[in-house]
Amino acid sequence: MFFVYILYSTTKEKFYIGQTNDIDNRLRRHNSGQSLSTKNGAPWKIIYTIQLNSRSEAVTLETKIKKRGAKRHLQDIDFEYQL
Repeated sequence: MFFVYILYSTTKEKFYIGQTNDIDNRLRRHNSGQSLSTKNGAPWKIIYTIQLNSRSEAVTLETKIKKRGAKRHLQDIDFEYQL
């Protein structure tokens, strides 16, 4: 199983979109500074995840969300979240 996820940084007030097969480990890496693209935004919190069957499906959805923007994607699917 693979996951597409959206994180939110309360310190930077920014979203981050990614995909992984181990969501808990990936969040730990984002919050510990081991991910170059998110090391300055910790703490990050997961506000959205979706489980998919293959990495190719996850990459396709991740790309689609990145093109559209996280905030707009969440609005499009009527997903309510707390920041």
